[in-house]
Amino acid sequence: MDRITAAQVFVSIAERGSMIAAADALDMSRAMVTRYLAEMESWAGARLLHRSTRRLSLTEAGALTLARCRSMLELAGTMALTAPLEAGAPHGLLRLSCSQSLAQAALAPAVTAYLQRYPHTSVDLQMSNRAVNLVEQRIDLALRITNALEPNLIARQLAWCDSVVCAAPAYLARHGAPGQVSDLAAHNCLTYSYFGKSLWQFTDRHGEAVSVPVSGNLSANEDIVLLKAALAGAGIALQPRYSAAPLIATGQLVALLPQFTPQQMGIHAIYTSRQQMSAALRAMLDFLAEWFVHDAGWLAHTQYSLARPPTVLR
Repeated sequence: MDRITAAQVFVSIAERGSMIAAADALDMSRAMVTRYLAEMESWAGARLLHRSTRRLSLTEAGALTLARCRSMLELAGTMALTAPLEAGAPHGLLRLSCSQSLAQAALAPAVTAYLQRYPHTSVDLQMSNRAVNLVEQRIDLALRITNALEPNLIARQLAWCDSVVCAAPAYLARHGAPGQVSDLAAHNCLTYSYFGKSLWQFTDRHGEAVSVPVSGNLSANEDIVLLKAALAGAGIALQPRYSAAPLIATGQLVALLPQFTPQQMGIHAIYTSRQQMSAALRAMLDFLAEWFVHDAGWLAHTQYSLARPPTVLR
């Protein structure tokens, strides 16, 4: 972990008397403040704070470490050699994490455009569907599709993710198409392990919430697997529109239940601190926020036409 940042965190805790106050002052999650303090005590080889229910106080080692941290921060403040480059030209490596499907549909082309705009930067893109620990896995920015962010996370919403219920014509020829949300309970539904595995939620044309318990013989922790299974006729899938739209447009999949809108999910960028942010990371956040709104390729992936739906045999 960054020792300069750890020193700033420790000084802030000592000056404000609590980790909560330090987190608020630094605009940092409480979990991050706790980790930085633990690392500082590990580096010092001693407990730095007496912890009580009311207030934190310095140990003898803590008082010595506080003086050294203040000296370190004062020295660091005089070393502005990299400031012009940092402010004017983002540079350095960024480690990003997101799901495979979102990387293919959005992040790969977006990152390519980012690297072209900022040639002194580089990106290491990690694929993961699970919520990653940014500090332990050294991730600068994680993209997650969710409506249930943990309260201690720092996040910026970039876009909305629409979903669509779909199936292959071959499956519908064998089993028929659902006419109502409730009909899904009688179908083989391909479910995503981390979201809506047993309950799919919708809004009808009148704005009323509708949900249905679903089940099937295949679930997976990667929606691309479920998309491929749906293409093969395995069942009905609830897919991000950015993944399913091209296949619906070509008739390989059929969009179902057009009178019902599946629950919309937020696409969030998650990071550790607003204050301790490199120019490259800040530029990436601003770039992605603009890209999701205006990029023609991304917008095309989120749309499809039902002007000539394929014939479905019953």
